[in-house]
Amino acid sequence: MTFCLGMKIKDGLLGIADTRITSGTEFITARKLTIHQYGRHSMFLMSSGLRSVRDKAVTYFEEVIEEHSQDFDKLYKATNAFAEQVRRVAREDKASLEENHVPFNLHALVGGQLERDSEPKLYQLYPEGNWVEISQGTPYFIIGAYTYGKPLLDRVLYYDSSLEVALKAGYLAFDATRKSSNDVAFPIDVVVYQKDSFKMETIRFEESQLRDISKWWQKHLERGVRELPTDWLNDFLERLEVAQPFSVSTAPGPGE
Repeated sequence: MTFCLGMKIKDGLLGIADTRITSGTEFITARKLTIHQYGRHSMFLMSSGLRSVRDKAVTYFEEVIEEHSQDFDKLYKATNAFAEQVRRVAREDKASLEENHVPFNLHALVGGQLERDSEPKLYQLYPEGNWVEISQGTPYFIIGAYTYGKPLLDRVLYYDSSLEVALKAGYLAFDATRKSSNDVAFPIDVVVYQKDSFKMETIRFEESQLRDISKWWQKHLERGVRELPTDWLNDFLERLEVAQPFSVSTAPGPGE
């Protein structure tokens, strides 16, 4: 499984990708985020799905960029070029994979800004090679394990959120996912693109660097549940023959 998150806000783009690769009972660490930076062409690509399919499609795509980078002046054109490489890999490998009950399941996020793009763009690409563009109404895409982090992002991430808020929300979405999925883990790769900068900034975080943040979030979640107003529960608990109306516990939680 994979966690790759792409976000588009008014100030630019952010991407977060885990690095765990699962093969049977074995785990390895490998990058799922690639950066393509040349002149006023800035682009990142993240993917989920079968590793061999991903590596082959990205290798083909990098060759296309080397030979035809001048043809890509808008991000959708580069996305179309990557989509064609995904279809090429499907023509070569899909039948044999499916004969062995292995799905052809490459999904990708392509984000960036090329010289003729009026603003940064973010696309989600499907295994068939078609894509959709992110909208302001839901300013993010997750590929891979998307269910655990989605509720938090739906509550706190908006198109006009700051880069700082988006980074915090993105990390907490990853943290929720790694908590519930053994196939998603540190380290994580983060990329930030500020609008019209034509420069990608990247950083890798190890678990040791963010352990205190995860503990802080865990403590405040537990406290928030304990301090949740309970008037709406009292009548029901009385019906269950609770001796006294339910009250907020003041006992310290784990780690306090």
